[in-house]
Amino acid sequence: MADATTRQFTPYQASADEEYMNDKQLEHFRKILDNWKAELSGDMDRAVHAMQDEVTVFADPNDRASQESDMALELRNRDRERKLIKKIDETLRKVSEREYGYCEGCGVEIGLKRLEARPTATLCIDCKTLDEIRERQVAR
Repeated sequence: MADATTRQFTPYQASADEEYMNDKQLEHFRKILDNWKAELSGDMDRAVHAMQDEVTVFADPNDRASQESDMALELRNRDRERKLIKKIDETLRKVSEREYGYCEGCGVEIGLKRLEARPTATLCIDCKTLDEIRERQVAR
């Protein structure tokens, strides 16, 4: 599965007096998100075709169980990618509405470097850290 850090793009170099989330920055992130979505969609299409081509009826129950296990794993991966594409679409909507790049928790700027590392981030690093601490406390 593709990760935001494995895709190739040129990091955005903001000038000192540049306004946060100006047109150039929004276009930079729109391109990253569009490319990521296209990559995931292509992976999903290839996987579906491969799964359709690999359907074989095995006489041996162990081979059949192994194939079913592989397909179940592949389907879980496709479902994760489908959910990620939905999240990318939501993020692209925010870009088009000029709401992208601001923390949903406190409203501060998320930051260009964090957004390049995780383009679908909705929380600044401080809010995300607090969120993770709360999750760990609830899990105990």
